[in-house]
Amino acid sequence: MRLVAICALLWVSTAFAEEITIVLDFQGPSNNQSVAEMKREFTGIMKDSALTFDWKSRAEAEKIGVPNLVVVRFKGICILRPVPYLYDERGPLAFTYSTDGAVQPFSEVKCDEVTRVVRSVMSGGDFAHADVLMGRALGRVLAHEIVHILTKSGDHGTGGVAKPALSGRQLIDGELRLEPEDLERLRVDH
Repeated sequence: MRLVAICALLWVSTAFAEEITIVLDFQGPSNNQSVAEMKREFTGIMKDSALTFDWKSRAEAEKIGVPNLVVVRFKGICILRPVPYLYDERGPLAFTYSTDGAVQPFSEVKCDEVTRVVRSVMSGGDFAHADVLMGRALGRVLAHEIVHILTKSGDHGTGGVAKPALSGRQLIDGELRLEPEDLERLRVDH
């Protein structure tokens, strides 16, 4: 089983309240069903964190003042297409920005990388619900990055969605949650 790095912190103190607005900024095409599944998966992962999340598009956030926000840019194509890509670029699936060692409330998800990893483990019947699997994978990558932002730390967990690397199967199969110690890190930092 090949594990894939979930994130890299880029070195480029925000306190968060109990409600956080996540601004989704898709730079390329996305699929409504995948986005809905991503939100559902993310909400399930974070359900025991005692935090609530609101979702806004970049356009919506620009029109209104949004306190306690996290901006997540999705670069590339966030759609699982039936024809595989011909390149095999390895690297993190996402990263969170930081400045002078301080984690910032800005992340970037590399949809082309997520798509590549997910597609590499899909078979037969998986393609019938590719949009759901893509959304599940994006939700898990997003939850991982949000843990970095909310804990203001580049530290990883020892298991669950916050561990440093997940396989393609772990991104799409079964249930993947936050470990109790990661939930505690979220509670302590708020």
